[in-house]
Amino acid sequence: MDEELLELQRQFEFAQQAKSTVRLSERNVVELVQKLQHLQILEFDLLYTVSGKEFITPEHLRNEIVGKIKELGRVSLIDLASTLGMDLYHVEKQSQQVVSNDSSLMLINGEIISNSYWDTVAEEINEKLQECSQITIAEIAAQLQVGSELVLSIIEPRLGTLVKGRLEGGQLYTPAYVSRVNAMVRGAARGIFVPTNLSVLWSSLQNLLQEVDGAGSVAVESSFFQSLFNGLVKEGDILGTLRAGVHWTPSVFAMAQREWVDSFFSQNTFISYEALQKLGIPQPIHFLQSRYPEGVPLVMIFAHPSIIGMLDASVEDAMERSSWINSLSVLPASFGSQDASMILSLCPSVQTALKSNKALVLGESYVFSSGFVKGLFDSIEKELDSLELSMRTSSGLNEIHASKGTTSKVAEFSETSNNGGSNKLVLEKGSKKKKGKSAGNSRPGVAEAGLDMDSAPSKSKKNQKKGKGSSTSQEASSKPNANKEDDPSYLISEEWITQKIVSLNPDLEEQDDPETVLEPLSSHLRPLLLNSWKERRRAAYTENAQKLKKVLDNLQRKLDESFLNMQLYVKALDLFEDEQSTSVLLHKHLLRTTGTDIVDTLIFILDLHNKLKSGIEVEEFQNPEPASLSSVDRNALAKSLGRPLSDKAVTLLDTLEGKRVEVFMTAVRDLADESGLILKKLDKKLEKALLFSYRKDLTSQVAAETDAVSLLPKVVSLLYVQVHAKALQAPGRAIYAAVTRLKDKLDDAAFKTLTDYQSTTWSLLTLMSAAAGDEGDCSSDRIMSKRELLETLMPALKGLVSNTQQS
Repeated sequence: MDEELLELQRQFEFAQQAKSTVRLSERNVVELVQKLQHLQILEFDLLYTVSGKEFITPEHLRNEIVGKIKELGRVSLIDLASTLGMDLYHVEKQSQQVVSNDSSLMLINGEIISNSYWDTVAEEINEKLQECSQITIAEIAAQLQVGSELVLSIIEPRLGTLVKGRLEGGQLYTPAYVSRVNAMVRGAARGIFVPTNLSVLWSSLQNLLQEVDGAGSVAVESSFFQSLFNGLVKEGDILGTLRAGVHWTPSVFAMAQREWVDSFFSQNTFISYEALQKLGIPQPIHFLQSRYPEGVPLVMIFAHPSIIGMLDASVEDAMERSSWINSLSVLPASFGSQDASMILSLCPSVQTALKSNKALVLGESYVFSSGFVKGLFDSIEKELDSLELSMRTSSGLNEIHASKGTTSKVAEFSETSNNGGSNKLVLEKGSKKKKGKSAGNSRPGVAEAGLDMDSAPSKSKKNQKKGKGSSTSQEASSKPNANKEDDPSYLISEEWITQKIVSLNPDLEEQDDPETVLEPLSSHLRPLLLNSWKERRRAAYTENAQKLKKVLDNLQRKLDESFLNMQLYVKALDLFEDEQSTSVLLHKHLLRTTGTDIVDTLIFILDLHNKLKSGIEVEEFQNPEPASLSSVDRNALAKSLGRPLSDKAVTLLDTLEGKRVEVFMTAVRDLADESGLILKKLDKKLEKALLFSYRKDLTSQVAAETDAVSLLPKVVSLLYVQVHAKALQAPGRAIYAAVTRLKDKLDDAAFKTLTDYQSTTWSLLTLMSAAAGDEGDCSSDRIMSKRELLETLMPALKGLVSNTQQS
């Protein structure tokens, strides 16, 4: 066998030494290898080297990588590629596989590092740490050219084994250094006797360490001190309380606090929160409640329940004597008014008295018995008699000039009932009927329709805003000669009441701060006194309230009737809009007749209400027939109403001299809205009813008419009702135009009868106006003949209306 091997070796050596006749180039060899791989004769992968002259298998490359790692411990992939002569791509690929198969290796930032390398590094770090006593992680990371997080992950598992030290706040410390700093923290903490912010303490310790270790020492983090401090607290080496991690209160200070609080509270039965805050107790209420559960926390004071009992006895004694007491005079001087108010609410006697309305707490610290307050009220109420008498006298003198010359006109205008009674008329206040109703057969009186500013809100937005003020101030502003001295709310002021209280009880003025009790007491009594005054006045007015209501109801009904008729007559004016001259005549005629009645009625309602509300006596009116006012009287009454009513009333009077009814109607509505009156609107149902009544009345008047001249306008008006369903109010100068408008509505015979009668009437009136009045004059015969002619035409004219009505 050995011989055969020797023979084979000789043959192999001969083959190697023999010169071949055919030589392959490198390119041919590469192509040959590729062909073998293509034919799958070579069943393993081959990698090219960078030089391109060698092939290497992946397994061999991995083995070479592992060998380098074992040799160096930490190797860069770039260095591996250069050393092994391989492309970086193949090196990275095979390195990842090597690292994944070996848990002791890690690939970080293009480097493969083994655990043995880290063990070596940890030993070097430990040697340097023992030399320097402290070293920062950032410094180590900079030396190793890796991240601080990686260094921490490597060092933490090796602390206590390879690295003999303590890791705190990104720094490594030796046990000896930690022990030294721990001793410094313990000593500094034990030397603190007052509440301290630990941040200041750590700053001092840092400065001390830098002075001891020199300028080259590493600055110690505050978290290191804090960690050592927390450990000492947990072990019980230092005693105290730590809040929010940095606020330290030594137990010796807390003990002194508690001893002082206990001593003060036991001696005085109270303690202020301010005193506890000065002692450094941040939450005094919580501290005191936890220490004294039976105590009572007030606004500024923490009190013992015995103080409530002491104050309760004093209050009960004052209630029995129907007197008053200032709780601050009983309580210690440290108590404030808010504390007194709060502790009063806890007194059983005060609670019982307040529930039974036997006591009144004013000014936070004063307690008044109901008997004492009632005595004050009764004494001051007696002063109202003389006050009311002087106010009535002043009010009467102020109004005498404004009412002179107009009261007699009121008697001529207003309609009253036939019932007898007192000769005084006052406005009824507080009507219980619902305001604002426009439907129904009867209208509510003015007192029910909103003229009483004290009790009924106006529909006008302006009046609603004014309603926020006192009713007495509105009364004063409505009178032209009124002043504040006539206003009861001005006379019965808090200052006046305070003077009366002081005169009756001088002790109240001798208090430390008399305003704190006098102002609330006068504020409490003032509405009671005002109500008493109003009740007196209301009682005085009750006797004549019904009579006033009847007068105002009559005026309101007359106003409603006139305003509805005005709206009915206005509709007929549209027929003459194309004739300017005739339209102006009709507008002026309507303003002089129905418009004047509306103005007179409306101004009288407001004037009467104004006087009665001011307490002026007005005579009861007996004349059932109303009489018109002169322009002077109207202006005087309008200006006496007081603003803003007087301004709108004067504007309304100006519209009477105008040429358009629409302007007048707008002014009427503005004045009614401002005063609170409600004017009926003419709807279709009311218009139909009024037109029917108007036609029926005209028909009866035409049938009973005996005056030939007066018959024509009535017939013309009746014809307009029958033909146009319009109520026409036309003066004599517009009759011709009104007759002409009927030409297309009547047959020729009827129209001829109407025009003949109109022309004859016009001739008669012309002769009568031209006649000198001499009975011997020939014109009287002509007048007589014309009148006789008209009398003969009257049956035909009346028959014209009857025929038209029947048709």
